[in-house]
Parts: sequence; structure tokens; C-alpha cells
Amino acid sequence: MPAELQSTSQGQTLILTLRNPERRNAIDPVMYAAGVEALGVAESSPDIRSVVITGADGMFCSGGNLQRLLANRQQAPEVQAQSIEGLHNWIETIRTYPKPVIAAVEGAAAGAGFSLALACDFIVAARNAVFVMAYSNVALSPDGGASWSLAQALPRQIATEILMCGDRIGAERLHALGLVNRIAEAGNALDTALALAEQLNTRAPNALASIKELLNEAPHAQLTHHLAHERDHFVKNLHHANGEAGISAFLEKRVPRYE
Repeated sequence: MPAELQSTSQGQTLILTLRNPERRNAIDPVMYAAGVEALGVAESSPDIRSVVITGADGMFCSGGNLQRLLANRQQAPEVQAQSIEGLHNWIETIRTYPKPVIAAVEGAAAGAGFSLALACDFIVAARNAVFVMAYSNVALSPDGGASWSLAQALPRQIATEILMCGDRIGAERLHALGLVNRIAEAGNALDTALALAEQLNTRAPNALASIKELLNEAPHAQLTHHLAHERDHFVKNLHHANGEAGISAFLEKRVPRYE
């Protein structure tokens, strides 16, 4: 069975499922392109308000296909560079996507699979899930934004340990470090992620998009500039129809309904 990215939906949530049973859901350029395409279609759909990325058959993702990487050593360096660009296009699409993206992790998230989970806005992990930055174990350096994501989220020493040592890390430790949002019992990561998605789906989409944009900008912005961006987003959202709906519902003690 060829590797594929399956796209389904539940309510207002798009579910993207990594499926590559012969290689423990390893990802490849076809899946990268499918991910970008699926998100592009969903972005323009008012019926989709959140996205969950998960893996088939109790396994999130084993990362890249090492057989393919070995074969690419016989090609010009540009071949692998183009492949990584495809992955990075997907990662950047997730990071800048205006709707919440949740990783639902069962089993292992290794290498680029770990990078993919880190690119998401939330990580829900089964209690027995395992994460590993496996690159240094095979004499490689990270891709998929792994070094950027870890450097943004963790002290340098811990990020260095995760990337250089290549040890398996349990979901509980990553939860304690602040990288995992929710711990689920084994087999329940997707259901827990969908419950979180449903909670987010009741929020105003324009406000969530502003929050994500501001969070993406914050690490690189001077305070004065960032305060100006916060002001502009606040005013824009106040004058959006959802601003009136939310404030009126709160004052009238009823549940709001957002566009």
C-alpha cells in the first residue's frame, strides 16, 4: 500500500491521517504536497474551523524514509534539498495557517514526525507516546524546523540534549517541559484532540487567527512594534461582527454563535 495522507472530517474539524503501514507512517514528498493542498482547501472553507493531524494504526510518524534518504545519496545534492523544501513548505503552511492545528500522537513521533508535531499549535499525546529527535542517531542534523521550534520553546541546554543525544522522551516529560498540552490514555489521543478542537471551534475564527499571527510574530518583534500590532488586531476584531456577537452574549449570559 503506497504512503498517503488521508483527509476526512468530523463536524467542523479536518482530520489529516498519515498512513504508510510498511514504514510506520514515514512521510515523503507526496504527503508533504498533499498536506499543503488539504490545508489550502480547508482554509477557504467556512465549514472547517480546526485541523487535527494524526497517524494511522496507533503510530504517529517514524519520520523520513531512511531507504529513500540512502538512495538520495546517489543523486545530486539538489534532489534531497528539493525534498526538504517540500517538507519545509508544509511546516511553514502549518505554522502560518490561520486556523488551529492539533497533533494527536499515539506511539512514536520520531525525527521529522517530531518536527511535524512541534509545528502544530497544540500537541495531544497518549500517555505511552514516545518522542525522539533521531537525526543524530544516524549522523544527520534536524530538518522540519525542529531546531527552531525547540529553541523557541525550551532552554538551550534542554534543546541541545534532545537534538544531540537523540534519546527517547516520554509524553509525560514533554508535558512537564510545556511542549505537550494534553495527556490522553493510550488509544484516546485522537478523541482528546477532537474534544479540544470542538472547544476551539466554538471560538471566533477571526480572533483565533489574530492570536496565532501575534504569537508567530512575537519572538522577532520589538515591544513597540508588537504593541502596535496588538492594537490593530484588537480594533479589527472589535469591529468584526463576531466582536458584537461575543460581547453581547457575555453581557446577556448566553452562548455566542460566531461566523
